Amino acid sequence: MIKTAVVTGFSGFIGTTFTMQLLKRGWKVYGIDKFTHVSNRKLTAQKQENFNFENKDIRQIKWLPECDVIFNFAAESDVDIGNQSCDRFIKSNIDGVRNILDIINSSIILRSDKPLFFQISTDEVYGDLQNGVFNESSELKPSNPYSATKAAADLLIQAYARTYGIEYIIARPSNNYGYFQYPEKLIPLAVKRLSRGKKIKLHNAGKPIRTWTHSEDTVNAIITLYEKAERNRIYNFSSEYEQTNLDTVTKIINSYFVGRINRNVPNIEEFIDLSFDRPGQDIRYAISCEPLRSLQWRPEKIFDEEIVKLVENYKREFVW
Repeated sequence: MIKTAVVTGFSGFIGTTFTMQLLKRGWKVYGIDKFTHVSNRKLTAQKQENFNFENKDIRQIKWLPECDVIFNFAAESDVDIGNQSCDRFIKSNIDGVRNILDIINSSIILRSDKPLFFQISTDEVYGDLQNGVFNESSELKPSNPYSATKAAADLLIQAYARTYGIEYIIARPSNNYGYFQYPEKLIPLAVKRLSRGKKIKLHNAGKPIRTWTHSEDTVNAIITLYEKAERNRIYNFSSEYEQTNLDTVTKIINSYFVGRINRNVPNIEEFIDLSFDRPGQDIRYAISCEPLRSLQWRPEKIFDEEIVKLVENYKREFVW
């Protein structure tokens, strides 16, 4: 039987890769996206079999087509913008989720036919820690408006499940890297600045530590969870490969100029500006993903191999 999914935020970074994978697997997909400056138009450039879409904010939708699952990628995620004003983060990340949940709950169909609500959250809801790792039972201690709105949405979903019987899965991935990412995020933004002869700006002297998971591994994790995971649970996932932002940028610079990460560019510090601090900056994110690994998911992409190819792709194909 052919599966049908609603994918919100389908033209975003992960949403694009995920939607392409569903279509490749023979799914029918109904996409919803408000199409902002960060949107990727790859999927809408020409008609796709089994794919239809609507240009709309998730707060404004009044109905949803009959489907097996709703994958919610739609979110405001630029931390720096959220630190300046979180109004649109509240509208999208909380009010948008509430609207979808209300539509699911009000559908005039049998409860057993209601679609699964699959929320793409973030590991940032846990806050940061110096040592060890967070697991799915760890306390939520978000450090900035963006992560606070994602945490609020997660709690709202769980409340709707308990009150109205809605089924959900909440996925909390680590930092992602890969193709189709708009240059407001570290890796494509660094390539953009290098291509313009500008220094790469790093917060807090580049000391924050992040765990990097390739977008294709993230997509495979989400599909694994849909196919195998217990409902009404939270699942972390991460490659568990961590490094400082300064180390990440050093590898980007080496990839950009010499095509290798293990051959340093002379005077590499001339390409980096360490004079910036971010309010509420988390120092280190780290999560355990044992429940997902018990379902036989493993990351396949190796950062030190993929970053060279990714930087070359951004240099060659992106239009800045």
